[in-house]
Amino acid sequence: MDLTPYVDNLRQELAVAAEAGGDDARALAERLTAPLESAARLTLLNALSAAMGEVTRELAPGSVDVRLRGLDPEFVVTAPPAPEPFREVREQAEPLAAPMPPPPPPADADDGTMARINFRLPAHLKARAESAAAAEGLSVNAWLVRAVSVALDGGGRTSTPGRGKESGGRGFTGWVR
Repeated sequence: MDLTPYVDNLRQELAVAAEAGGDDARALAERLTAPLESAARLTLLNALSAAMGEVTRELAPGSVDVRLRGLDPEFVVTAPPAPEPFREVREQAEPLAAPMPPPPPPADADDGTMARINFRLPAHLKARAESAAAAEGLSVNAWLVRAVSVALDGGGRTSTPGRGKESGGRGFTGWVR
């Protein structure tokens, strides 16, 4: 998004307002326009960032982020995941086997290197993650590490006993709103 037209419009409005004050006011306005340009850009970026924060709260679990590229902001939209299509479950049931999430990896299992990331998520998801971690007696960080590990190594899907393909009868899987 190019902020230049908005900053130029502000500069023109300041010049028009200074015309009413005479030559001294016009000269002062000309001297102030250069320093005001960076302040105007920063103010516009703050307003855009706040607006995208509100949009993100409404889109959760999707999000809209504002990134600065040079002098201009860029919007990055992350859509919420699409619901799974409905599919028919096979007639024959497989033995009931509820996969258990793997325990957190032992501390000596990794090579000792750690990577740090900043992870932003909506407040309602953060509260749920904190509750789930507390219920399992883990820190939020340990719980998130395990959740990522399960999602990447274990397929990321668990099933509910008595539903879906384990239930035996004819059924459907998917999400409904």
